[in-house]
Amino acid sequence: MDDVQIAHIAEAVIREIAASGTRPGADVVPPGSSSGRPEEAFRAPLQGDRDRPLSPPWDGQAETPAVPSSGLSSRAKGYPPTPSPVGPLSRSVPPEPVCPAAVPGKAVGLAVDLPDPAAPEFRCKPRVADPVHPEGLQALIASTTARIGVGRSGPRYGTKPLLLFQADHATTQDALFREVDRRLLDELGLFTVQTRITGGKQEYLLRPDLGRRLNEEAGQIVGERCPKGRNIQVVAGDGLSAAAIEANLPKVLPVLEQGARSAGLTFGTPFFVKYCRVGVMNDIGTLLEPDVLVLLIGERPGLGRADSMSAYLAYRPKAGDTDADRDMICNIFERGGINPLEAGAFVIQLAQQMLQHRVSGVGRKSG
Repeated sequence: MDDVQIAHIAEAVIREIAASGTRPGADVVPPGSSSGRPEEAFRAPLQGDRDRPLSPPWDGQAETPAVPSSGLSSRAKGYPPTPSPVGPLSRSVPPEPVCPAAVPGKAVGLAVDLPDPAAPEFRCKPRVADPVHPEGLQALIASTTARIGVGRSGPRYGTKPLLLFQADHATTQDALFREVDRRLLDELGLFTVQTRITGGKQEYLLRPDLGRRLNEEAGQIVGERCPKGRNIQVVAGDGLSAAAIEANLPKVLPVLEQGARSAGLTFGTPFFVKYCRVGVMNDIGTLLEPDVLVLLIGERPGLGRADSMSAYLAYRPKAGDTDADRDMICNIFERGGINPLEAGAFVIQLAQQMLQHRVSGVGRKSG
């Protein structure tokens, strides 16, 4: 090895140490000065240099490139130093940029450069390659909320339909696990009571039997704040979709109250039940003894449809009643379902029939 090659090797080692921010000799660990882990030898010298930009290539050596470094010199890693290539190069190599996430205390912004896959223009877009009747396929997709015309990539779904599926699933999870906005209930003048669920949404999903019974405190509050024996008593419950209650209750509740009074029917004090199941109607009926009990409750959300609400009606509900003793109006939502205003009028009409025949559910239909 001649003097020129030795000089190139020495220059490369010095430049590498300067670029990595370590000082000559910093990779030598005196006995007993650390916990025995190799990284301890380099952590201390770097602490004071974190706020300082990386060193530029060695001054005056523009003809020779700087050796990229990962933060530890090759001597520190136990590798032999890498010699510089023999012969001059046209320009120097700039130092590698510092990742923002690697700088302590510096926030990293998150940029989303993809459009919302659940937007209407993407949801209703046919993705079948070369359809025989493009106009017919477009009309068919527009006529249903089912996932048709999504196309395939081999045996799998394409990327766009898969992203839409995942976005709809996220919407479903949000509606299921989120609580109804307390401010909305306050605006509507509804007080809140709770069923026997004490473990939150997880217990609510696993123990539907507890969601069918009011707790002791709820029974006392309802008995004190609600008059008994009204013709119509309205109750709202979160059910399986908080989004459904938030979207439809403000529209339906005024229609029910106004419709009942217009029909000459007495109207009870409405309230809200948290962690509610349909069977709670039996407890409420036993406490308040209304002629017709109306329960507005969030339906089980589907993929991409989380705002659907149902109205359950029962004539003088009591302990032991089942779904056979109740009537239901389902799919109450705007833009594709039963309009909330129409649903409110339909509920009053159905309640009048129950009062006339003094029965609900299967008995009303068979009679």
